[in-house]
Amino acid sequence: MPTDIRLGTSSWFFPGWRGLVYDGIHPQVTLSRKGLAAYGEIPLLRTVSLDRTFYAPISAVDYARYASQVPEHFSFVVKAPAIVCDAVMRDEEGRGKVANPHFLDAAIAAREFVLPCLEGLKAKAGPLVFQVSPLPRGLVEDASLLVDRLEAFFAALPQELGKQRPIYALELRNPELLTPRLMRMLGREGVRYCVGLHDRMPEVERQEAALKALDGDTPGDLVVRWNLHRGFLYQAAKQRYEPFDKLVDEDSETRRILARMAAAAFKAGRRIWITANNKAEGSAPLSLLKLAEEIAKIIA
Repeated sequence: MPTDIRLGTSSWFFPGWRGLVYDGIHPQVTLSRKGLAAYGEIPLLRTVSLDRTFYAPISAVDYARYASQVPEHFSFVVKAPAIVCDAVMRDEEGRGKVANPHFLDAAIAAREFVLPCLEGLKAKAGPLVFQVSPLPRGLVEDASLLVDRLEAFFAALPQELGKQRPIYALELRNPELLTPRLMRMLGREGVRYCVGLHDRMPEVERQEAALKALDGDTPGDLVVRWNLHRGFLYQAAKQRYEPFDKLVDEDSETRRILARMAAAAFKAGRRIWITANNKAEGSAPLSLLKLAEEIAKIIA
């Protein structure tokens, strides 16, 4: 793969990847602490999604520790914390209880997320993804006001730290927000739309069309999180696919479209980050291997 095509997985600590990424049998806790360095030695794997940052902010020291374990060409996809991405405060079972007073608070996002991330990861910071959790009906019904809030939020985030210019991306869980108005706003603010393949969102074809509304005839940087097999629910896929050591349900159509999108972005001189989840087809490393083969055929 060319340098600017970065493929990776959502997290790295799966014992079922024995023989695919890791030698020997290792418990998940060991892989969580020590597996990233071995993961980074696999030539195909040039990025990974840092998902733990969604649940709670981490320090610049923690980010630096991750950065020290991977090669220079490696680039992380980092999820912003729920404290600024979720409109409600949730209980342990994920049920929304009360409104979150920190939702889309740019000052908190900068202090707790953007600045520590850039300081710790430095040049290894890739897209900073703000995955907006499923929104209450009232916010979705007033979509134009929400788009205005999102615009003010992104406009207030730091635009540089020293020589670093952060790459911001927005991922949705409400398909009704996927509108031309939203895309125009992202274009004005220089924010990428993250193609999030999830049971709450439309298939990749519609999201590809949304990207074209954002970019026109010339693709921009491509950020994709291939989270789930089309037509599946998350828990059902998890139960069906564990221990994530083989492809169970290949999604050749999604893979074909992602390969086409990646090739188009590469030919336009753009950067590409695509992360795959085990729930996409059964085993994220094997999904990426097949995706890489399809991309290589197109750009050859």
